[in-house]
Amino acid sequence: MCGIVGYIGHRDAYPIIIKGLKRLEYRGYDSAGIMLYDGESMKVAKTKGKVSDLEEKAKEITINGNIGIGHTRWATHGVPNDVNSHPHLSNSGELVIIHNGIIENYEPLKKELMNRGYTFKSDTDTEVLVNLIEDVQKKDNLKLGKAVQIALNQVVGAYAIAVFDIKKPDEIVVARLGSPLAVGIGEDEYFIASDASPFIEYTSNAIYLEDEEMAIVRKNKSIKVRKIKDDSLVDPYIQELQMNLEQIEKGGYEHFMLKEIYEQPSVIKDTYRGRLLANKGIVQMAGVEDNIEKFLNAERIIIVACGTSWHAGLVAEYIFEEFARIPVEVEYASEFRYRNPIINPKDVVIAISQSGETADTLAAIKLAKEKGAFVFGVCNVVGSSISRETNAGAYTHAGPEIGVASTKAFTTQITILTLISLRLAKAKGTMSNSDFHRYLQELEAIPEKVAEALATNDIAKTIASIYKDAPNCLYLGRGYNFPVALEGALKLKEISYIHAEGYPAAEMKHGPIALIDEKMPVIIVAPKQGHYDKVVSNIQEIKSRSGKIIAVVTKGDTQVKELADHVIEIPDTAEALTPLLTTIPLQLLSYHIAVMRGCNVDQPRNLAKSVTVE
Repeated sequence: MCGIVGYIGHRDAYPIIIKGLKRLEYRGYDSAGIMLYDGESMKVAKTKGKVSDLEEKAKEITINGNIGIGHTRWATHGVPNDVNSHPHLSNSGELVIIHNGIIENYEPLKKELMNRGYTFKSDTDTEVLVNLIEDVQKKDNLKLGKAVQIALNQVVGAYAIAVFDIKKPDEIVVARLGSPLAVGIGEDEYFIASDASPFIEYTSNAIYLEDEEMAIVRKNKSIKVRKIKDDSLVDPYIQELQMNLEQIEKGGYEHFMLKEIYEQPSVIKDTYRGRLLANKGIVQMAGVEDNIEKFLNAERIIIVACGTSWHAGLVAEYIFEEFARIPVEVEYASEFRYRNPIINPKDVVIAISQSGETADTLAAIKLAKEKGAFVFGVCNVVGSSISRETNAGAYTHAGPEIGVASTKAFTTQITILTLISLRLAKAKGTMSNSDFHRYLQELEAIPEKVAEALATNDIAKTIASIYKDAPNCLYLGRGYNFPVALEGALKLKEISYIHAEGYPAAEMKHGPIALIDEKMPVIIVAPKQGHYDKVVSNIQEIKSRSGKIIAVVTKGDTQVKELADHVIEIPDTAEALTPLLTTIPLQLLSYHIAVMRGCNVDQPRNLAKSVTVE
């Protein structure tokens, strides 16, 4: 959530920051702002709304200079409005800050500062932080860096910040705890951002600050990184960036979400490339191989995740238990961390997150490690917090996912988890050699079959035009495809704002059947494998109550086709791999409904891509 961009160097900062903020729009936000220093004075522009609104606002003032910071805010403390937007100035007007995260103890700090004569214009915790820094600075006559360090040792919560002091106009102080922050290193210039996308065309070298680290970024000087708690110097690791500019552009598609839906054949292949050698009967993953005994001796696997990643974990529960015969529990990370869970040293905890920065999942990881469990991460973003906090892991190699509603993250996460379960099944002898080789071949063929499933786009678009104004939708699935029903309902909710619920198909008669009438569209995931006959019975129950049936079926299906109002066909594959195909038409259906309703597909209201607050 929220986005930070900063620049200090020899270029005009304004276009760099504005373009950077647009690159971070995927993170979700409701207001935007910018500060630039022109060598003599600070100029600030900020507004409720989008970065495009900020550009209009900035026209009212003369903005230039080669030092600046910018921000997109997702409201936590205080409603979205111009005053609560970032940047925030201290009472003297000499310090300016941008901040991602939450200062949990801001209320007692604010009361103390008010007792000391400070006043506040906004409702934000951020304005408290900038005035706390100023108070520390003035009380002990400190330089900005030291004042920031002391102030941060007084706060409780999460933050990524960038602070500028007009009295020290050749530097920006940055720090992080629980919210990502990267510093791009160029030729006599530095770039600051929540991730590398705002500066990818300027430099391929970046430092990712670790938790409880701060850095002083100075013009024409080397960067200094220190520990916030004890002021010790850190030798920063300069990382070479993996992404390129083409990956974060739309590539001719109307929306990032549509581009990412259509990228799935190639990214699934990228995910298993070098890991799956079907013709040799080999699955190899360094993170698994190096810790194979941990997996083989596991008494159970606990999967922790949020949102779409949680749904991928539910699919993995079926796959791990079927293939490797290891008990699996799937937990919402946000609940897991607070309910005093039973975690044993022989447990393997798999943490799943697209961004690798999900706050609740990170907290769950830390709890599991404290209890002695082995923690394995599955994430997409190289160098992210989860990749650093876990004992081992695997990247999905999906490339940047800009659309807030995850699509390719879901299928690539399932791909990784399937590879792990196959490797464990082979090592444990819980799957026959013939079945093992069959699954390898089927998984290798999935990208081509996903491409075939994408050919249902026109059918999905036609169905969308019929049901785009439905107030409610019900999604049903069984077995491996029950989580797909949940994911399909989530996609529709996220981007079209239609109320939708996912259920196991057999549970329909235990309550949800009361909702069904001639106005209720029911989307049923009904491939021919698994509990097909039972699903057919569920469809008959819906039809007898005049519900509108949209069915996702295996190509060549005749039985469901006779009952359903609409069918979308997918290619045949092994039952455990069907979620990789059945989810495709549901993604397309949600996308087209949202477009037809005039919704902002890539940036749905109230949502953020990287959820770095609890």
